[in-house]
Amino acid sequence: MIFDAVFEQMSAADRSVLQEQRWRRLTERLESHPFHQGRLGTATPLEELASLPLTTKQDLWESYPFGLLAVDRSELRRVHATSGTRGRPTVAAYTAGDLEIFRHVNARALAAAGAKAGTVVHNAYGYGLFTGGLGLHGGAELLGCAVVPISGGQTARQVVLVRDLEAEVLCCTSSYAALLGEAMQAAGVSPEANPLRAGIFGAEPWTEQLRARIEALHGIDAVDIYGLCEVIGPGVAFECLESRSELLAGGMGGLHVNEDHFFVEVVDPTSGEPVDEGEVGELVFTTLTKEALPLVRYRTGDLSSLNREPCACGRTTVRMSRLVGRSDDMLVIRGVNVFPSEIEAVLLASPRLAPHYTIVLDSSGPMPELVVVCELAGSAAGAGGGGDADGADADGADADGAELARELSARLSGRLGVSGRVIVGPPGTVPRTEVGKAVRLVHRTLEADGRSPELALLMDSHD
Repeated sequence: MIFDAVFEQMSAADRSVLQEQRWRRLTERLESHPFHQGRLGTATPLEELASLPLTTKQDLWESYPFGLLAVDRSELRRVHATSGTRGRPTVAAYTAGDLEIFRHVNARALAAAGAKAGTVVHNAYGYGLFTGGLGLHGGAELLGCAVVPISGGQTARQVVLVRDLEAEVLCCTSSYAALLGEAMQAAGVSPEANPLRAGIFGAEPWTEQLRARIEALHGIDAVDIYGLCEVIGPGVAFECLESRSELLAGGMGGLHVNEDHFFVEVVDPTSGEPVDEGEVGELVFTTLTKEALPLVRYRTGDLSSLNREPCACGRTTVRMSRLVGRSDDMLVIRGVNVFPSEIEAVLLASPRLAPHYTIVLDSSGPMPELVVVCELAGSAAGAGGGGDADGADADGADADGAELARELSARLSGRLGVSGRVIVGPPGTVPRTEVGKAVRLVHRTLEADGRSPELALLMDSHD
């Protein structure tokens, strides 16, 4: 289903005209803005956008909270903000017009996943300052869906509501989708009996291996959604069911960018210069229609590439590849660049592992050491996922874990080109995240305290 056929199926020529018109209106609004004046040039056409300066998160931090506001505060209708884990919180302000756009782009994403009027949408994204919950909520209501606004946490209750209300579409982070899927099966809800048929997962990078796990746990089609608080929230781009199928069949696939609202570029993360079409680089967005806090050439830190091939769904918008990772999440281990997504791909290729893990960069020695803490799937550790700690089941789980750890260490070394230590614990080793994004990467200096290094890591990962 296509929600906004006029815009989503617009010809490339007509879209270029629309984008240029919206860019002109934006520059006219910003020509006297203290931050933007002098940065926009004189009547710079959109095709020469790459000649203008890039906007960074540092610019937003230095203008915190409302230094980049482009409207009077009386026009604001909502404020969202990031958690501030990489610095000061980043504030996103919305006018009534911004909220209307927010609803529309999320309605498009839901329709692309098969939702329609009357569909029951189970929304387990966090509500509040995080944009996920209210973003998908508004889009679902605009589409005519029935929304279950449960937010994150209370997993046992979520299992009951999904089953009893016969929810058809699940919206949450990928890590929580995996946790909820395990909880559904533990409660006796098999994939065949699960009423869900599609899931829209975002807010954190996730691999094809995790997609396969989630789809198997729930018996659903899982699609990606992309957004960031600074640009608008979820709905900047979305994956349709057809693009998902194309990717799984070996094609390029990708997420449709809502180009009538967001102009996308891909630049070299180091130089900031545009890369060739199809090459991986850092996503840069210009908000063509945002009123409260418009951004020109905003560096996202997210790594992706663009695909302009036609999509079987009929949408004509450019597609961005699923995220390779973030430029600031890249690990440098003994001179080798490593992305967490590469590690996840190796781990989740093994059906003997649960879809939960923690990457520890241990700085206790002269050179940083990569340590990966993961856990056996319940069925891999004996009947029911475990037994008495001193019994045969526990001994079998220990043996399975040690053997698998050696295999995974060899696979990681072969894929990454750098060695690392893998610790495979029993089910429940890795802490779960019921609210917000999963913490996958931990920088830590491990202290010698009489415990074995393995025990220290397993215990410290729960801190």
